[in-house]
Amino acid sequence: MSLAITRPAGLCISACVFAMASASCAPAQDTTPPQGGIVSASLCADAYVLALEPVAGIQALSWQVDQPISAAPDWARQLPRAWPDAERLFALDPAFVVFGAGEGGRSRVMLERSGYQSFELAWAEDFDGVRGNLLALGAMLGREIEAAAAVEALDERLAELEQRSVRRGAIPGVAYLSASGGSAGSGTYVDAAIKAAGGRNAVAGSGVTGWGRSDPELALTLEADIILTSYFTDGFAGTLSRATRHHAYRRLLDSAGRVDIASANWPCAGPHLIDAAEAIADALDEWAQRS
Repeated sequence: MSLAITRPAGLCISACVFAMASASCAPAQDTTPPQGGIVSASLCADAYVLALEPVAGIQALSWQVDQPISAAPDWARQLPRAWPDAERLFALDPAFVVFGAGEGGRSRVMLERSGYQSFELAWAEDFDGVRGNLLALGAMLGREIEAAAAVEALDERLAELEQRSVRRGAIPGVAYLSASGGSAGSGTYVDAAIKAAGGRNAVAGSGVTGWGRSDPELALTLEADIILTSYFTDGFAGTLSRATRHHAYRRLLDSAGRVDIASANWPCAGPHLIDAAEAIADALDEWAQRS
């Protein structure tokens, strides 16, 4: 990748003394290209950068890269950390910064005003959104070939899931439950993964649209063949983890059809969403064999 970027001009930090009123305080221009590479400032951006950029081109990944919710390989967890904070990003002097959806904000504005290049992922709730982000980021990084290959591989895996669904025949009801007690209705990337796997989203069937908050009443009445759980053992522990404590969720958590999906596969709609869909399909195949 070849990125020619002008570094921030030096600031005139000393006031001109009165006796030198005619002297100039104009800063000198430094046109030396940055020494860094690609920097990801977001957990979601990490997955996209890792999918497209060669190892040698990645300078830093997000501060969450060494946590259980990251699908990054071991070597990537040894890289420097990045935050979506302008001051810390300036210190890295990157060639290019990738932000997660809605995470660039003021930091991105400050970076671009100073001559740095950046890209912000679009919010995605389905596989079309994943394709779009891969192609858009690939174009920005000069990795169009890699992006096209990633999209082609994604489509091949989705086609195989469709064939598995046809062979399975039956369409079981599937419900998602996070450690917070939240669920995922229609229009979410969890819904997209369930459908791609060949299941029916029972939460959406109950009338939930979008990301549902903790709802003990729904948990007590929800009927599904398979219960998908995430973030119980590989997420963040805290006061919001209601489903781990509230008795209303016990029926779902103790279900024989409970399947835990690695949180690293879907902290957002990213390149690993297909891994989550395939894990769900495995659960559906096992359910079909039992039925």
